[in-house]
Order: sequence, then C-alpha cells, then structure tokens
Amino acid sequence: MQLYLREKYLRRIRGFYHSADLIKVITGIRRCGKSCLMQMIMAELREQGISAERICYLNLDRRGFKHLKGPEQLDELIASHLQQGSLNYLFIDEIQNVDNFESVINSWREEGCCSIFITGSNSYLLSGELATKLTGRYLEFEMYTLTFDEYLGMKAFCGQQVADNLLLELQNYLQEGGFPRAVTIESLEDKRTYVANVVEEIFHKDIRRRVKIRNVEAFEAVRRYLFSNFGATYSVNSLQIALKKTGLNISRLTLHRYLQVLVEAKILYECERFDLKSRRALAGERKYYLGDLSFYFSLNTDNRLNYGPLLESPVFFYARSLNYRVSIGRIGNLECDFILRDTALDYAYVQVAYTIAASAETEEREYRALERIKDNYPKYVMTTDYLLQRRNGIRHVNLMEFMRAGERF
Repeated sequence: MQLYLREKYLRRIRGFYHSADLIKVITGIRRCGKSCLMQMIMAELREQGISAERICYLNLDRRGFKHLKGPEQLDELIASHLQQGSLNYLFIDEIQNVDNFESVINSWREEGCCSIFITGSNSYLLSGELATKLTGRYLEFEMYTLTFDEYLGMKAFCGQQVADNLLLELQNYLQEGGFPRAVTIESLEDKRTYVANVVEEIFHKDIRRRVKIRNVEAFEAVRRYLFSNFGATYSVNSLQIALKKTGLNISRLTLHRYLQVLVEAKILYECERFDLKSRRALAGERKYYLGDLSFYFSLNTDNRLNYGPLLESPVFFYARSLNYRVSIGRIGNLECDFILRDTALDYAYVQVAYTIAASAETEEREYRALERIKDNYPKYVMTTDYLLQRRNGIRHVNLMEFMRAGERF
C-alpha cells in the first residue's frame, strides 16, 4: 500500500534510524498519522537493505494484543520476535496500553540489540515516566494533523482535484481540518461525522479511562467553551471569570487541572506569552489552539469563519511542524502574533491577518509591532493578499503560497 510521505517528520528522524542507544518516541493526537509514519520508516529501512526478519512491528491496539497488560508479557512478546546476532528494528504502536512499559523498553535499549521506535497518543502517558526513567535516553518527535501544505499534497496524492484558487483550498482546509483519513472522505457531512468520532475516541481512551474526572458536566462545559473560543488569550484567572459569566463556578485548581488534561491529550495546544525586552516567557497568560480545526466545525453549530484565530492556527501548526518553538510576543503595549525560535536559537517574528488591503489603519496595526522590534531577525506579515506590500524590510507574504512552497521562516 502506498502512503503519502510525511517528509518533514521523516527528515528529522532519519539520522537516528540505526541508533540503538536512543529510543525514538513519536507522539501526537490520535489519528494524526503516527502508525503510518512508522510504516514509512520501515519501508525506508527495507529500501536500505534491512531484511524483513530484522524489522518487528507490534500494534498494541490490535485485538490479538488486548491481553497484554503487564511488563512481563510485553518483554516476552518482544523477545519472541527479535533475531539473534544482528541489529533489530523494533516498532511498538500505542505502547501506553501496557502498564510500566518504560522498564521493559529501557532494558531492551540497554541490550543494544535493537533500534526502538514507539508511539503514544498523549504526552501525559509518555513524558512523565520517560522523563524520570529514561532521561537522556530518548528523543521525542511530535506529529500534528496535516498542515496546509500537506493537505494540498495529500489531496493530489489521492487523485483529488486541487483548485487553482488557493484561497478556496484554504477555506476548505479551515473547515475540514487535517486528519489524513478525513481527506479521503468525500462529503463534508461524513468528514465531520468522522472527526466527531475521533474526539469521542480521545475522550474515551485518553481521558476517561486514564484520568478521574469527578464532575464530567463541568469538564465538558470547560471543553465546549475553549472549543468555541480558541485562539483567545487567557490566564487561569481570566478564564475562570469568563466561565463564571456563563454560569459555571469552578475553582482555579480544578480549572488548571482540566486545562492540563486537555493539553496532555493533545486536544488543545498552548502558546505561551514571551516578552521581547527580557527574552523570557511570561507566566500566566497564553493562547490555546485546537489540536485540529475540524474540532470546531464538527462540534459546533456555528459555521461562520472568524479569520482571526482561524488563520493563526494553520500558521502556528505549520511552524510547529517545522520544529520551531512558538510563543506570543509582547513588545511594550503591542502584541506580535508569533515569535518563532529554531534549533539554532535564531528568531523570526510573524503577524497574521486576513488582509491589510482593507484600510491604512489595518496595515498600520500589523506593521507597527514588528517595526518596534530592533533586532535583525526576519519579520513577516502573512495575509491572503496577492498584492504584496513593501515596508521597512518586513516581508509581506501570501500565507497560502508560503506554506504550499514549504518555506521556512
């Protein structure tokens, strides 16, 4: 079976294919393509001449492995599949299904006989124990649903027509989201049914089974509010006040816990505020973006497009998929939508707007914050405009063309 290659993730992992001393952990929201990424890696290993006998793939979500609950059983299963006397390549999908898996995985890592790849659907099942038991012995590669460039690429890969009008494709992407399986579904109604079921699966398998939520009604109310108001800036205190206006009285401690659960299940992604003067992250206020935009349209009756947070979200995940750290910027009293930092510790600054052609005031608002930044790192105003402005060295780019080309900031 041919798969649409998620090259931006493969590129980051390739250098570690044969590293037996480091466990490769692939995390991401359910149905974002982690299992398929494993299949792509296995295909590349076979192309490199690795025999099929040395490649072991175990999907612990499959019916035949439902009995696996303890570390001893997992250890026996792995031992029965590995070849003696050569480097094996061990792939385990949904490893969080086995309690205390960390000790088993680490013991096989210490054996030095296999290069290990594992996946999990949520970070709270992985990062906590991994951080304490496997410190320095694993690398985490986070996957997201399809970014806009990947969405276009997968449509073409599946033989679907990609419109010449990229604004139309962007509107489709904003409403349909980026779950790979949803791209192959024909009708919008069926896409939304699929996404609603993905959300239910996440809540059932990644939250309700694993986390004790005493007041489910309050938790659902918080979730609905954040789904309807994603992309807004909140502190726990301001969110508590906003929820109180809707009739929900909830303690700050409980609200903080609910937010943590939603973030760790990768339903929400948080974007911290960063002060450009001190070059430090600011405690408290942050923005929350949906793990996939389709959540909003599949679970709400409002189909109107509010292009503010809707356009920020694709840019946020596009940057994250290219391994940038992303923050909200503050320059005095002004805001910069995103401050990006790459692995070389270089920065880029980004403002996102639907258009700056509507008025001089709109243009001034988007450029003013960037013009206050006095360093020489690149600065961008990203819009859907095709008539591009030139001003003080700041790049005005069409965000659809920028992402389609796979450009870096």
